[in-house]
Amino acid sequence: MKTLVPQIVTSSTLRSARRGLAAVRRRLNLSRPVVRYFHEVDDPYSALAARALPHLEAVWGARVIPYIVPPPDTAAAPDAQRLAGWSLRDARTLAEGLGMEASFTSAPSAELLSRAQAALAGIRDATVFSAISSAIERGFRTGKASAIPLSDSDARAALARGAGARRGHYLGGMFQFEGEWYWGLDRLPYLEDRLARIRPGGVRFTERREVRLEARKAPAGTVIEAFVSLRSPYTYIAIPRLRALADVTGAELRLRPVLPMVMRGLPVPLAKRLYIMRDTKREAERLGLPFGKVSDPVGAPVERGLAVLFAAMDQGKGADFLYSFLRGVFAEGIDAGSDQGLEKLSARAGIPAAAMHTALADESWREKAEGNRAAMLEAGLWGVPSFRVNNLPAHWGQDRLWAIEEDLRALQRT
Repeated sequence: MKTLVPQIVTSSTLRSARRGLAAVRRRLNLSRPVVRYFHEVDDPYSALAARALPHLEAVWGARVIPYIVPPPDTAAAPDAQRLAGWSLRDARTLAEGLGMEASFTSAPSAELLSRAQAALAGIRDATVFSAISSAIERGFRTGKASAIPLSDSDARAALARGAGARRGHYLGGMFQFEGEWYWGLDRLPYLEDRLARIRPGGVRFTERREVRLEARKAPAGTVIEAFVSLRSPYTYIAIPRLRALADVTGAELRLRPVLPMVMRGLPVPLAKRLYIMRDTKREAERLGLPFGKVSDPVGAPVERGLAVLFAAMDQGKGADFLYSFLRGVFAEGIDAGSDQGLEKLSARAGIPAAAMHTALADESWREKAEGNRAAMLEAGLWGVPSFRVNNLPAHWGQDRLWAIEEDLRALQRT
């Protein structure tokens, strides 16, 4: 993306204008807020999100329109097998972190899935949809088809309708309100923030989990591994909290840089890139970080940055350079492909120009980055940012830094 395009895509001014226009239309029509919900029947995140539908209607006065949708295509979810296994584990982590009963813990059979899709295909009432979804959870968990209501509704037609209505996005478990997208329970607080401005005073369905920096000193030798990328906006907004966790616990922060997905031959469709940009913007605003003036470092800028990053890690300046680079390319529009730009990013991390140019002449980073990629895949993950405390199960995404903190806290109790 050129610098101007992301600034437009992430503009808070334009976002406020769109919201204001939508609010005027809603008032002129004397209509309730309308939330569209897109449910992937065998997606554990969708199963958790569907539990919130009655709450959105009862507490916030919204009209929720549910759809069932097919899974994302391979371009949006290129490693479907790992994604399926990961989602089951991560959704359980999320549910437990929110004090909820975990969703189903294994993928359903084709027969159960077909029956479940038919059961939800013709349901337009959000409360009924949520109740049937809960029954489907029980059916998937127990493997008993009898737990899922029988229906002769046309699931294939309903999936096609849902896919058409979801145009502009690619995941299940998505809420859409007046042109903006919110993924599952992780982003539901943003949707509830908006609905609360329309009908103040309601109780939230769920609160956001976040790092609290309450963990005490970790046992000697504790390591936080962080798989990171120089083209990942989520890595950028994770770094300050990750460093704070390491500082407060005394754990070693060990960076494991990898090449970006697109430079590893994995596609990143436009709809996915746009959603990530907009989603990172609101997360950055919440965290008090600048974001949106982007100079996409894909290609040579990433390679140059990785050469310097690995050299900086050897000097104990890896986290400083990582944050400087990511802030530069995602918030300041600095061209890391130019010597002038990279020298600026290096200098504020305490790396002189001469040391930077020496690092650029060293190609050993390629083998190291490939080793990190292999380690990430071995941990059951394929995307960044991902984190792991010692040899505990890894967590993917800046949304799970609170889980890393809980892992650190658990070590302190042993």
